[in-house]
Amino acid sequence: MPKSGGGDAGNMVRDILISGGFVLGTVLLTWVIYFGMRLFVRDRVAPDTKDLAGSVIFRVAALHGLILGLVFAQELLDYNEIRADLVREATAVADIYNDMNRYGGDEVAAVQLALSDYVRQVVTVEWDRLGQQGRLSAEGWVFRETFYQSILNLSPNSPRQTDLRSHMVQNSQLIATLRQQRENTAIYHMGALFWIAALGGLVFVALPYFTFTPTPLHVALLSIYGAFSGLIMLMIYAFSNPFSPPGALAPTAFERLMETEIGVGPRRSPDL
Repeated sequence: MPKSGGGDAGNMVRDILISGGFVLGTVLLTWVIYFGMRLFVRDRVAPDTKDLAGSVIFRVAALHGLILGLVFAQELLDYNEIRADLVREATAVADIYNDMNRYGGDEVAAVQLALSDYVRQVVTVEWDRLGQQGRLSAEGWVFRETFYQSILNLSPNSPRQTDLRSHMVQNSQLIATLRQQRENTAIYHMGALFWIAALGGLVFVALPYFTFTPTPLHVALLSIYGAFSGLIMLMIYAFSNPFSPPGALAPTAFERLMETEIGVGPRRSPDL
């Protein structure tokens, strides 16, 4: 079900707070490291220390940027695949719904009703559940099993019906596959080793900057580095789980189906 205006505003505020916390946190971390090292080292800096520090900064920053860049690219790719899979699943649902109209027979209403219930379950229940618990609902599987079993029980009477039944069986199996992939994505979390490497790289890049005097311009430049690193880590975190904020996807493809006859479901006759 589409979100209300108030809900959208609340989600936007929440996303801004999460984003601001990431960026501000990394900026503060670079400040703590920089000023902490300045306080600890004091005047024990040799004349050639700045040259050595610059060399270390360059090498560690290159490795740190490479790690963040590779992980960012992979997470963005996975994020886009989930969005594409959602469209494929919604298309499979629509295909089955329309193929049942082409097939005809007594099972049309039962299959289409199960498909309509399935679409509503995904939009109104399962999507929030994936974000909060990382699990699909049992009801969603029941609706999928209902229309799948009904399709398997069809008895084609012509080559046309045989082809339609085969196509609907394939789409039903595809829906189950995409559902399972969606749940696997929801329970996936970035490993601790990545965050150790990401934050460790930030620390090891900021450490050698103690050789530069804390002028307002130097502190501002160091803050830019910390803010940009935090922004990249925020985006990696957001893309790693497309069902939770701040990078939560909306089930747009299924919401579109909700606006069609599929969302309403087949008209019931008075005896049903």
